Amino acid sequence: MSVIGLYVPGTGPLHRIAAGPKLLALLVVGAALLIAANLWAALGALAASLLLYPLVGLHPRRALGVLRTLWPFLLAIGVFQALFVGAWAEGVRLCAQLAALVLLANAVTLTTRVREMLDLFERLARPLRRLGVNPDRVALVLALTIRSIPMVATAWRAAREGYRARGLSGRPHLLVVPVIVQLLRMADATGEALVARGIDEDTRT
Repeated sequence: MSVIGLYVPGTGPLHRIAAGPKLLALLVVGAALLIAANLWAALGALAASLLLYPLVGLHPRRALGVLRTLWPFLLAIGVFQALFVGAWAEGVRLCAQLAALVLLANAVTLTTRVREMLDLFERLARPLRRLGVNPDRVALVLALTIRSIPMVATAWRAAREGYRARGLSGRPHLLVVPVIVQLLRMADATGEALVARGIDEDTRT
């Protein structure tokens, strides 16, 4: 089972909080980090997000699994900032900020049932019905977005296995393109499945 984006049954503090407050808190923290744009704030948020997992009853390996998946992308961001922008501190801040937000978002998804989250977004979208927005479609899009989180982990594992099978080592950047190609294939297959089930029929009339 993927360590990213799957609900884990439990009775911890985060499990007992409704989806709305958790998502609002995540939004506030994310906005605060982006507005502050401070290295120490980003590092503090990263440390706090790592400590959050055992505090709310989630195994630390789930946090480590997220970082293991992210590290090639974080490395690429850091190297780009250091070599081409000349701001290594900015690179560290961006990496810490991104890692902290992904860890926090993952903690929310691990402690929130997908149905509860989709019901929340569907309720929030109901006022948009007057503008022609279908709340059911909003829930569907969000469901597919949530489903894509473990799909990323699956694509990463497949690319890494192929990388090792070819005897490659020391060049993790070679994994980026295969992961993107695999995700595009998954997205195409998902689209075909939706069309086959007539999900988009009302958009063609």
